[in-house]
Amino acid sequence: MAGSHRAARGGGRAAAREARRQKARKRNQTIAAGAAVVVLVGGGGVAALNAFGGDKSPGPKVGNGPSDDKPSDSKVLADDKALLDITTAKKLGTTGAWAITKTAEGSDAPEKSFVCQSQRFADPAGQRTWVRTLTNATTKDTAVQYVEVSNDKAAAGKAYSSIVGWLSSCAVPQTRLVASYVTTGVGERGVIAVYETPSGTKTRYKTIAVSLAGQATSVLEHDSLAASPPKPDAMLATATAGVQKLCTQSGGCGAGAAVATVSLLPFTDTPGFMTSVDLPTLSQIKTPWVAVAAATGSGTTCEKIDLKKTKPVKASTYTYVTPDAGVATEFGLDDTVIKFASATVAKNFVTGIRKNVDGCGKAVSNATAKSTGSISTPSIKGETWRATYDTGGGKKFTYRIGIASAGTQAVYLLFPVLEDLDITDTDFNQTLTRAAERATIYK
Repeated sequence: MAGSHRAARGGGRAAAREARRQKARKRNQTIAAGAAVVVLVGGGGVAALNAFGGDKSPGPKVGNGPSDDKPSDSKVLADDKALLDITTAKKLGTTGAWAITKTAEGSDAPEKSFVCQSQRFADPAGQRTWVRTLTNATTKDTAVQYVEVSNDKAAAGKAYSSIVGWLSSCAVPQTRLVASYVTTGVGERGVIAVYETPSGTKTRYKTIAVSLAGQATSVLEHDSLAASPPKPDAMLATATAGVQKLCTQSGGCGAGAAVATVSLLPFTDTPGFMTSVDLPTLSQIKTPWVAVAAATGSGTTCEKIDLKKTKPVKASTYTYVTPDAGVATEFGLDDTVIKFASATVAKNFVTGIRKNVDGCGKAVSNATAKSTGSISTPSIKGETWRATYDTGGGKKFTYRIGIASAGTQAVYLLFPVLEDLDITDTDFNQTLTRAAERATIYK
């Protein structure tokens, strides 16, 4: 039938999505049982080491492990005098006054102190842990400083890498990574990450800095409500001042000016593909996204994707679903990464798909396709659409379509729009951009 489309919201497509959802449930159960912890923590830790100048040894054994409040003769950060104080906290924002609400040590520390934390201690065999919380009564902002002291620099390096792994493999519901940076001049190495969570008319942002300084690993999180993502400047200044107080005892003080450079947190569990925290948030979805390998298809009728004709070097697809979220089986997002022999071939492929979708309304009798945005950066070129197919009898099926090139890779996204389950134009464009950024390491 002219204008037919890919198994729209029923039949084979729904069955395929349900099969992937079942795979995702099994994967979640495996992770919950502890068998796949190396994927979430060990794998992330190794990725972080490789990306930020460390060695390739895995992070410390996962699981809460023994408490680190055992007796120690070490005098490194033996008291809380070097922790963040109200004067230093002022660098997070000059409005209002900050106050210290609690300081905890060792096993008195909460199970979770900062976003994406996977276990109480990153170094279960470390010497001590400090957790300090602060609040600003005027702005309602909060902050937390988490400091681990390891037995030596090597152990601290592994603790740092494990924490960065937690951040990059984060699977907290309704939480998305919107920006990340590598820092220099703040201890020996560090990162800053910004996460968002929907919260009424404004958005809740958690800006978090992780720094390595000799025997100490420092985490600083600032929780605030704002209309747009915060810039890294305030966190960079605060983290720098905080680490300078710590490193006089722990060693590993930074050299040179403190600088934050845009850089994705590393994620190599599925090289070239997004992680759960890269995906957009929907108010109706209360469970994390999970990636499941899927067959690479030809898209809907508009795209006219023909990989046999274009002959790519390699192509793979993952479907992102939300198991046990109580949504229709058709719900999910397909991410296809296609590697070509050269950047020119990849751009030509994307240009061809863009022309096909832009002209779909004329070429396919029952289809309409409206452009919802374009992407143009020095390394990424792409476009997104909202395409609707009228199959008669009052039945219409709508999809969000995205295509982009990034080096020798092309990225294709497909998202079926269901009733009350849609992504905004802006969020879909941001997701396509993130997918293209991740695709650069696809081999």
